[in-house]
Amino acid sequence: MTGEVSKGRASRDVPAGPSAGYLCVRGLSKGYGQGDAHAQVLDGIAVDVLRGEVCVLFGPSGSGKSTFLNLLGGLERADAGSIDVAGQDICRLSSRELLEYRRRELGFVFQFYNLVPDLTMRENIEVNAHIADDPLDIDELLRKLGLWEHRGKFPNQVSGGQQQRCAIGRALVKKPGLLLCDEPTGALDYKTSKEILELMERVNQDYGTTMVIVTHNEAIRLMSHHILHLRDGRIASDRRNDRLVPAADLEW
Repeated sequence: MTGEVSKGRASRDVPAGPSAGYLCVRGLSKGYGQGDAHAQVLDGIAVDVLRGEVCVLFGPSGSGKSTFLNLLGGLERADAGSIDVAGQDICRLSSRELLEYRRRELGFVFQFYNLVPDLTMRENIEVNAHIADDPLDIDELLRKLGLWEHRGKFPNQVSGGQQQRCAIGRALVKKPGLLLCDEPTGALDYKTSKEILELMERVNQDYGTTMVIVTHNEAIRLMSHHILHLRDGRIASDRRNDRLVPAADLEW
């Protein structure tokens, strides 16, 4: 998909010179069950994601996408292989060290938001700010997210798109180097999905946040630096895109 830009659309160049080796995965394998019930979900995955890249991961249901994301996030343990994030192999970390990795380096955005229902939008973001060494300014972040006038509302008082913006803000307030997104637009309508993708594009540009996005929306590949396809637990294709289409111009 290198150079893949639809005819007649505006495009933007990929930012020059991201540092290599930010996320390096080698020989990553994961299975579940024993004996005849054993299922090999990931089988020898190897991939490099550059610092500051938006990497999108496609694949049919059951191909191992969510398991891969959970392993990157330190939420599950690999059976074999290594996951090097910013020079640290998280597969070798203790449970306590993994907690520190998730606090310091990682942000996670879930499809169904996972907001705390009894906390306001601002308070949901503050939860993560309290565990960060140098958090972003919450007032500034709320304004950038378009949530300033909703900051005192509870999740059930705002739209799905506004809840997803809050989930992104909660992940971003820590200034994570790596943002993992599991179907971030899967529960949203077309218009709101476009708004969320434009927000994620701005986040990548403003903060240089490396992103790995699991999605079924094929249009997102056009705004991504790096496109992976997963099939039967293996990387079926691994390509980079040298001409990015702005999120506002995506259609599906």
